[in-house]
Amino acid sequence: MSTTFTLNGQPVTLEVADDTPLLWSLRDDANLTGTKFGCGIGMCGACTVLINGRATRSCITPTKQVDGTAVTTIEGLDPEGEHPLQQAWVKTQTPQCGYCQSGQIMQAAAMLKDFPDPTDEQINQVMSGNLCRCMAYVRIREAIKLAAADMRGAGQGNEPNDGTDTTEGAAS
Repeated sequence: MSTTFTLNGQPVTLEVADDTPLLWSLRDDANLTGTKFGCGIGMCGACTVLINGRATRSCITPTKQVDGTAVTTIEGLDPEGEHPLQQAWVKTQTPQCGYCQSGQIMQAAAMLKDFPDPTDEQINQVMSGNLCRCMAYVRIREAIKLAAADMRGAGQGNEPNDGTDTTEGAAS
């Protein structure tokens, strides 16, 4: 079956079975391997992407459900790695092994739309579904707060890409 949607700002059509998880369509058919397989049941958050700006577990989302939507993966948040969250992750040396970090960053990107100045409690609540086996939670919280401060200070233009920006320079 054919599914057409916007992926990282670019229109795509994928020919996959109706029940193919979006995770595998992204990795195998779109060749975007930043989104990781973790548990396969939507519990760990490693596969988190944005669908119309909302954090979604791609391992349990059938590809057919994204027909007509905007999907953003870690590759599309900022292709140059200049998004405030990506920069904060580097600045705070957040990842240890790094496996869960794309899902962590995508969950944080969605959260910062709702909570531009998040408290520790808000961060803990929203990020609680994203597991980190290395226990980097303190650094994750620190990076989120740093990115939030940078985003508030920078104003327009640094909001998380929700996949609807089709201007030149959007991720392909």
